[in-house]
Amino acid sequence: MWLPDPSGGYTVRGAYSLLTSQVRHVEDYALDLVWHKQVPLKVFVFAWRLISDRLPTKTNLIARRVLSTDMSSCVAGCGHPETAQHLFLLCNTFGSLWHLVRDWIGCYGVDADNISDHFLQFTHLPGDGNARRSFMQLVWLLCVCVVWNERNNRLFNNIVTPIPCLLDKIKTLSLGWLKAKKANFVFGTQQWWSNPPICLGIG
Repeated sequence: MWLPDPSGGYTVRGAYSLLTSQVRHVEDYALDLVWHKQVPLKVFVFAWRLISDRLPTKTNLIARRVLSTDMSSCVAGCGHPETAQHLFLLCNTFGSLWHLVRDWIGCYGVDADNISDHFLQFTHLPGDGNARRSFMQLVWLLCVCVVWNERNNRLFNNIVTPIPCLLDKIKTLSLGWLKAKKANFVFGTQQWWSNPPICLGIG
């Protein structure tokens, strides 16, 4: 029996409608993941706004008539409109941070080009295990915050931080977040910077 429509039975149209109606559920699942006990509350709020496309990106501000249409260019100078998708994933400048992060944590894969899909894929990429997924979740949340802060620094303060230095920020902040919430976390900067999965016992 075709449970979505017991009276009419299975049809290709019905199956297509079922599959396309699930798109919203991917975003809902991603929104469930933004809560993390070792992450500051402001990061949870920021990530919720990002996944819901509620950040004041240039294209969103143009849609609200806060900016004029000629002010849409990405702050990295790549010439593309600044959407959340572009800024965090597709920009040649900021998007390169994900490769550096993957090298640091020893996890490789192909990045999705949608914010919700990218979050889910990144979080579940290493495989099973709650501790591993929690770590990947924390890293993703921290990465997007660092990118947004760098975007604002470039836009409002005219300060440009090299992308490798953004990775250093991620290493430092992630260690600080973990130590603030885990009194028994004894690993120092050198160990954490060289191999975080080993420090967490998930390597």
